[in-house]
Amino acid sequence: MMTAAAIVVTTCLAVERAGPLVGAMVATLPVSAGPAYLFLALEHGGEFIAASAPASLNAIGATTLFATVYAGLARTHGRLISTGAALAAWLALATLLRQAVPGLWPAAAVDAVLFAVCLRFTAPWRRAPMRGSARSSHWDIPVRAGAVMLLVAAVLVVGRLLGPAAAGELALAPVVLTSLGLLLHPRIGGPAAAAVMVNTLRGLAGNVVALVALGLTAGPLGATISLLLALAICLGWNAGVLLLARLRPASK
Repeated sequence: MMTAAAIVVTTCLAVERAGPLVGAMVATLPVSAGPAYLFLALEHGGEFIAASAPASLNAIGATTLFATVYAGLARTHGRLISTGAALAAWLALATLLRQAVPGLWPAAAVDAVLFAVCLRFTAPWRRAPMRGSARSSHWDIPVRAGAVMLLVAAVLVVGRLLGPAAAGELALAPVVLTSLGLLLHPRIGGPAAAAVMVNTLRGLAGNVVALVALGLTAGPLGATISLLLALAICLGWNAGVLLLARLRPASK
């Protein structure tokens, strides 16, 4: 849990040294969803996490709106307004998708549309100058460790009481992105924090592919293989995004 929380702090350092895209790729690694799914697998097995994947896809779809709303507001507003409005938007869309989009493939299709729209809408905000430095404080790691531990505990309790769908949705709640927005906003400025959040969309798209693979393989192949496959997809996707960005001309 301390390692997962340290990823948020590492992201801030990556933003300072290498820019918003690198920081976003670090932030979108499955550092909160991964532990949550691991404990679900240990407690319930592969069929349970396969049944959780569609709800997680709906949560990821709602996270596209979270990132878009945060980025739009953070450019001109403070972190509390930006984060609060983004969380409200996430909750509203997650609730709607839960009721209207059942099943793995319908959820993946809706996610594809949401990502296409949000990526196009937020494209002008991908780059912004940093106002200051993303220095970490001694509270950063303990606070974020507590947030991740609470998330994992909540996922386990919800899984026992309400089943795989509720657990899958909660596992992909935007805990890391919320922490990142709250941490970066006062240190590097709203526009730069918005740029980081916009760039997370490209990394989160890989999470969609990983969740589809998880939903398809966890039952027949078992939890261990499916979770390792999902992790490999996330790592490979983010590495590919960074490689493509490096190969493109600077003008693009």
